[in-house]
Amino acid sequence: MPELAIWTIYKSPTDFPGKFVARKHVVGAGSSRATDDHYVADSLADARGMIPPFLHNLGRQPGDDPVIVESWI
Repeated sequence: MPELAIWTIYKSPTDFPGKFVARKHVVGAGSSRATDDHYVADSLADARGMIPPFLHNLGRQPGDDPVIVESWI
């Protein structure tokens, strides 16, 4: 079954304090995992610029960790 890529932008995660990080996650049948693909930026605008084109911004979800700014699918 194919996997779906989701990019999540974080603000000041523990591994990159003071930075914005865009990380790729993949979701498949009954599983989800973070990948090694990520970009580090100084601003939200710069992080958004690193998201692959033609993706849709889902915003934040009610149960998201406070460091999550938004997710893109």
